[in-house]
Amino acid sequence: MRVVMFGYQTWGHRTLQALLDSEHDVVTVVTHPRSEHAYEKIWSDSVADLAEKHGVPVIIRNRPDDELVDQLREVAPDIIVANNWRTWMPPEIFTLPVHGTLNIHDSLLPAYAGFSPLIWALINGEPEVGVTAHMMDEELDAGDIVVQRAVPVGPADTATDLFHRTVDLIAPVTVEALGLIASGQKEFTPQDRSKASFFHKRAEEDIRIDWNWPAEDLERLVRAQSAPYPAAFTYHRGRRIEVVSAVVSEGRYGGTPGRVFYREGDGVVIVAGADARTGRNHGLAITRVRTEDGRELPATEYFTSMGGYLTGRP
Repeated sequence: MRVVMFGYQTWGHRTLQALLDSEHDVVTVVTHPRSEHAYEKIWSDSVADLAEKHGVPVIIRNRPDDELVDQLREVAPDIIVANNWRTWMPPEIFTLPVHGTLNIHDSLLPAYAGFSPLIWALINGEPEVGVTAHMMDEELDAGDIVVQRAVPVGPADTATDLFHRTVDLIAPVTVEALGLIASGQKEFTPQDRSKASFFHKRAEEDIRIDWNWPAEDLERLVRAQSAPYPAAFTYHRGRRIEVVSAVVSEGRYGGTPGRVFYREGDGVVIVAGADARTGRNHGLAITRVRTEDGRELPATEYFTSMGGYLTGRP
């Protein structure tokens, strides 16, 4: 099939590589310009560079326009394949090819449509994550599922671990889905919209630690914000510190959320949970921190004495 590929960052790069390695003919690539957004500078393999290396024409757009529609009509694709296209695609584009548009999304749809699905899924304690190939329709990430594959989430996995596992699914999922479409299959699995969820892009507010959260959720937040993502942060005596690693405490600690309370093993326990006053909660045992000047050190060295509070604001 003649394929136009829409994509961006490493997700788009892997999709384009899979298409180039397949039996299909990539006739044009559409991608976004480089961005200075913190999350878009991560996993930023260039779709444009890969296309140009293989002699595929490249169109760069922030969002579709009338000129792009005309260009796509000229190349007459049989199908569009999209992955990590960051802006709305109008019907005059996604319905243009005879086979429509196949979107590749890094979640187990219908859950975690939208943005940063791996990070949100890890924070929420999901047992598995994955990749879904679905047909695009008017609603974002809501079309019929063609192929879906999952991988388990382990108890110590970081978002970075899950990224590498799911990005390796892109090629087989894309190629299998295109094979089904090329074979003439037209009926696929409708999404159960009663199970759908839609998440926004992550921003600095989303990595600010709220000590009213249970320690189990905070520990997953720290893992979800693993390098190269910006680390979860809090304030100690008015200074910002990043929590590089942490575990749920073995003991249960009562008091006020955010209290710097007790040394346990290799960590320093912070009281956590909105109902911490009951004494039934585990705390978050911080094991490594990073200071404002970039120094990374064990929490037992940073917290030279117990007492005081970690807060959300200076």
